[in-house]
Amino acid sequence: MGIQDIIEGKKQWRAHKARVKALPPDYRIVYKEMQKYLFKVGPIDLTDGPLLPGIVDFFEEGAAAGKGVLELTGADVAAFCDGLIKDSRTYADVYQESIDRESGTAGT
Repeated sequence: MGIQDIIEGKKQWRAHKARVKALPPDYRIVYKEMQKYLFKVGPIDLTDGPLLPGIVDFFEEGAAAGKGVLELTGADVAAFCDGLIKDSRTYADVYQESIDRESGTAGT
């Protein structure tokens, strides 16, 4: 990764944060909680992938339609997040695979 890639990544992240800041307050709160949750359990490509920008797109559309954020996500926001990443490879998967390799239980 070169310096240009780092600079471009920072520009994209700042633009993303500006979009989040422009959301209504209730949407921002839920987004930030989702982001915390996803950084703990989320997919390996979370920061480079389309998930976070996709959530912002979804929230922008919901806000423009005048819907409350929980109308979009449901009351169980963690379950909503789990649904978004259900087919993604997570850090927990990588960790479990390393434990399985170390203990010799892989493929059992």
